Amino acid sequence: MAKIIAVANQKGGVGKTTTCVNLSAALHLSGKRVLLVDMDPQGHSSIGFGANKHDGAPTAYDIIINSVSAAEVIRKTPYGDLLPASTNLAAAEVELISVGERHFILKNALAKISDSYDFIIIDCPPSLGMLTINSLCAANSVIVPVDCGFYALEGLSALTNTMSTIKKSLNPELDIEGVLLTMFDSRTNLSVQIAQEIKRFFPKKVFSTTIPRNVRLAEAPSHGKPIMEYDKHSRGAECYMKLAAEICNK
Repeated sequence: MAKIIAVANQKGGVGKTTTCVNLSAALHLSGKRVLLVDMDPQGHSSIGFGANKHDGAPTAYDIIINSVSAAEVIRKTPYGDLLPASTNLAAAEVELISVGERHFILKNALAKISDSYDFIIIDCPPSLGMLTINSLCAANSVIVPVDCGFYALEGLSALTNTMSTIKKSLNPELDIEGVLLTMFDSRTNLSVQIAQEIKRFFPKKVFSTTIPRNVRLAEAPSHGKPIMEYDKHSRGAECYMKLAAEICNK
């Protein structure tokens, strides 16, 4: 049965999708059976895996709203399997309001294909709406990417409060897999200070691997490739391979 990890932070621009795409690809390269689930209406994880969002094929929206099975939606890619998103997911937030058991739709869908994978990585939207709640109800744990900038801790209390509520009422298994420091620059006092503050805020929960600011990481999505395929010798590729090893060793 797969370990299901949601990657969540309602603050945008923290490297959430970059982490989903490149961690999934790194786990795949490490010999693990991996499924990347894109639950963000922007569909950036789907683009990062080279998928065409506008080809009319079924997406996560069809699972959430039209009861299509996950097996019918999954696409094979060179970097691992993908359950893609579409912009229709934005409407799902409203359409789910009147649906019974709406918190567990994704969980129930993934349960049917979980035995086929070692890891399922879920890219959550940058919000705490119904799509993120569905993702957190389906997950065993959460990776929280945090950029090492001035507003790094903004909104983290809201995320942890939401996780605590879901853990109490909907998903008792849910825990923090780890906090991932992104856009880290050891040459600046700000990055070092933010890292120290986050480690104080989340004792023993911060990954030893940090993700640096890296031009090649920023370029890779425009080519529809994870960093390991775009430039396997880059610092970004090296760090995501280390992160994958750290998670596997857990």
